[in-house]
Amino acid sequence: MDTASTQPLSTSSADLSRVIGTPNAPLFVDVRKTEDFVASDYFIPGAIRWNYDAGDAAPVEINDATSAVAYCVKGQHVGITGAEKLRSFSRDATFLEGGLRQWLTTDAPRVKKRADFGVTGESVSRWVTRAQPKIDRIACPWLVRRFIDPRAEFFYVPTSEVFAFAKANNAVAYDIPGAPIEHTGPLCSFDNFLRAFELTSPALERMASIVRGADTDALNLTPQSAGLLAISLGFSKNIAADHVMLNAMMPVYDALYRWVLDAVEFSDEKHNWKPA
Repeated sequence: MDTASTQPLSTSSADLSRVIGTPNAPLFVDVRKTEDFVASDYFIPGAIRWNYDAGDAAPVEINDATSAVAYCVKGQHVGITGAEKLRSFSRDATFLEGGLRQWLTTDAPRVKKRADFGVTGESVSRWVTRAQPKIDRIACPWLVRRFIDPRAEFFYVPTSEVFAFAKANNAVAYDIPGAPIEHTGPLCSFDNFLRAFELTSPALERMASIVRGADTDALNLTPQSAGLLAISLGFSKNIAADHVMLNAMMPVYDALYRWVLDAVEFSDEKHNWKPA
């Protein structure tokens, strides 16, 4: 009897591009050799670095991942070996066909490294903003954790303490005047996170319009902006603790992004009660 596994050993960029940024996305593991990693300005959204070739310990996130994708430059020996090492932890793991080079030829989003913000895929980034978040200060952490740094740490402090906290704790301030990432003109902080990391896709641009409309009282921007504002204000009234609020709102943004993905690729799904 043939007992060989039918689990595929590789995954294509096309298969992965629609799950990027969703709770169903696999853990992306960047296994490029040191010289290749240093030479590149980009990484795949949500990826964490594992230089197994240098003998680094496997990232602890593997313990919580149900599936993983290893990628190198070209999708050859380095990525194949990385996937096999991940499978040795009893994880569902594949390697990315064509590697990062192939990924960068598609319309799939990519993240620009920002060492000045502590974002390279190698370590945990830290972010701080004003307490009592409503929209932008929830939307931005969602964006960071789903696309930029899944391990990112977020802090909410009194407005007068934001910059002192950032300096003392090696964190980046955001969504406050004078911060590296803040409102500029009609754009909100969510927009400027996208621009800072060169994150772009039709779905993310549409998501940005929804968030911008809700956050800047430009409710005519999208039909969804008023709904996001209402839900956000309702959650903020029901939940006093900032981190509890953030955790409660993450599934809301996940659901909104899932809808946006389908609306962009197919069409806006309508719901109407039509009794038989």
